[in-house]
Amino acid sequence: MIKPLLASVFLASSLFAADGPLLKDDFSNPKLESRRASRGEWRFADHTATCTQDDELYKKFKDHGPIIFYDLAYENATLRFSYKADAAVKALVFTANGTEGHVFRFLTSPKGTGIRAFPADDKDHKSISLGNESPTLTPGEWIPVVVTLKGSQATVKIGDFEKTYEHPSLARPKSNLSIGFSFGTVSVKDVVVESLAKE
Repeated sequence: MIKPLLASVFLASSLFAADGPLLKDDFSNPKLESRRASRGEWRFADHTATCTQDDELYKKFKDHGPIIFYDLAYENATLRFSYKADAAVKALVFTANGTEGHVFRFLTSPKGTGIRAFPADDKDHKSISLGNESPTLTPGEWIPVVVTLKGSQATVKIGDFEKTYEHPSLARPKSNLSIGFSFGTVSVKDVVVESLAKE
């Protein structure tokens, strides 16, 4: 009886291990294959990615600041990370992208947070507002972020703030995600993407 029991335990643990995160980046590997850090000199140390905007590069990339992309196919998922911005940062941007462009975005500034969707039927790929919310950039503090994308819904947690938004354009396959910013210095840590089971 012992051997069959051990085999069952091993099988169960194997299935559990196979059902792990789609992505887990603790920045211990500066050359993670699925990560593309660009538009600045990103430094990887102490399980953290840090970059200070280079103003010349900002101009070169048409007013776009440093960014980290993760190339990852997903549809329904929970995405987690934490960031720390200094007082010079003007915007922190999270974006979920599809093969044809942006799908979902939030932008946090010193004035608040804007939530955007990108309807697929718009030929110019213009975004629409899903809400303007209270979270602002808080210099010098680590801010935990959780974004859950499930069907036509997006639930956003930024620090103590949490709210769910809905738009049919969100129910599309995604091909990557990105975390970017403008001006100043930003650090990022604990990036995790977990797939959600289909109902």
